[in-house]
Amino acid sequence: MEKICFDIKNCKVAFLDKNVLEIERLAIHQFDRIGIVGKNGAGKSTLLKLLAGELKPMNGEVQHHVELGYFAQIEGPNAGTADPKLIGTLGLDQNKQHLSGGEQTKVKLAQLFTHYYEALLIDEPTTHLDQDGIAFLQEQLMYYYGALVLISHDRALLDDLVTTIWEVEDGKVTVYPGNYTNYAALKQQENVQQAEAYEQYRKEKLRLEKAVQEKKEKARKITQDRAKVKEKPNRMFETKSKGTSEKAMQRSAKAIAQRIEQMTVEEAPKEHHHIQFRQSNVLEMQNKFPIIADQLTLTAGERVLLKDVRFQFPLGKVIAITGKNGSGKSTLLKHLLSKGEGFTISPKVVFGYYDQLAYQFPKDDTVFDFIANQSDYRESEIRAVLHAMNFTGNDIKKYVQQLSGGETIRLLLCQLFLGQYNVLVLDEPTNFLDVFCIEALEHFLHQYKGTVIVVSHDQRFIERVADEVYTIDDETLSFIQQ
Repeated sequence: MEKICFDIKNCKVAFLDKNVLEIERLAIHQFDRIGIVGKNGAGKSTLLKLLAGELKPMNGEVQHHVELGYFAQIEGPNAGTADPKLIGTLGLDQNKQHLSGGEQTKVKLAQLFTHYYEALLIDEPTTHLDQDGIAFLQEQLMYYYGALVLISHDRALLDDLVTTIWEVEDGKVTVYPGNYTNYAALKQQENVQQAEAYEQYRKEKLRLEKAVQEKKEKARKITQDRAKVKEKPNRMFETKSKGTSEKAMQRSAKAIAQRIEQMTVEEAPKEHHHIQFRQSNVLEMQNKFPIIADQLTLTAGERVLLKDVRFQFPLGKVIAITGKNGSGKSTLLKHLLSKGEGFTISPKVVFGYYDQLAYQFPKDDTVFDFIANQSDYRESEIRAVLHAMNFTGNDIKKYVQQLSGGETIRLLLCQLFLGQYNVLVLDEPTNFLDVFCIEALEHFLHQYKGTVIVVSHDQRFIERVADEVYTIDDETLSFIQQ
């Protein structure tokens, strides 16, 4: 029997008045490979901190039986050493003073894999990684001999590495066998079954409620008929008979009402809003290629990123741009937005830009007002898009300056799709989104009528949304897929 590495018993974690996690029992065995999924704020990182011993539960206990390696999401590299071979494999310059986000992540991974641990707890390792970095991570974990617990929004990585999914929702952890694709299929099956069970429950409840009303109506009519009967000796039997029938109807109605109360209540499936983006006639373009580059050269200081490249981006398509960190993807987007030298851009182009860096709101609107003030969509349409990006209930009444970083990202993406633009430029839009919001973003892109240029390292995301894929390498922008 495989050794138990972690054992969680009767644990509860709460922040202020909100229960974040309530776990009766969970165990992790020696060679388990577990992927943790859930919406932003659901408690995924909290669960990993519990396992790592970084957080103590309010009650219950977490037992550790192995030496573990912990990769925290928001921390930089520690003061420890890393295997020089790993540093070299990752193409890192050990003498560099200031490391980018991607380089810091690579150093942390090199430090993690320098030593062997019987268990690895890893929280969102791909956020700043390019495709080479993700390939390195995948290879290291593919052949890792021990217990692996991984939080990731990269569905391709989850599919390749894990054999069990833990879903964190409403403070509970539900275990699903298989990888992310298996989990998604099981969730779809659950949703279909829930919808069928709810529909059956709803129909039966309506039928019984109707029967109650019919019995009550019959009892009321008998009462009215009795009132009309004159008090004559030859009417006594008839009156007594009707009185008996009235009580029978009342008893029957009460019995049916009790059946309704005893019914197992089936919850309605979560509502899926149909989202259809439209475009103002003013923003329509006829040019088949609104963005054309001819002999475009791009530099960063003395370094040449692109040299004499030619390309044209077609109208109404999603164009993905890939490449290593530092290859010039973000620089190319900014040169495009500034309508720099080498570009011929249709005069009707109106850019909407999502930057992966921090955003400052000019004034403190509510979430809903921030969108409504920049959009000509109806209230119901705005609410549907916000709901898809996990702004539910009172979330739309939050003030924008009080939003977390993840909430800000989701709001800005909603604003772009509902704004008055016809070309969206998105720089790493999936960073810091949970898998459910990434899937909502994919739906947005499928429904969007304008042109989209997106930089991303998320393989599954690109596969699902891109009509054309380009990569930057060796001072060239190469077309690699249609």
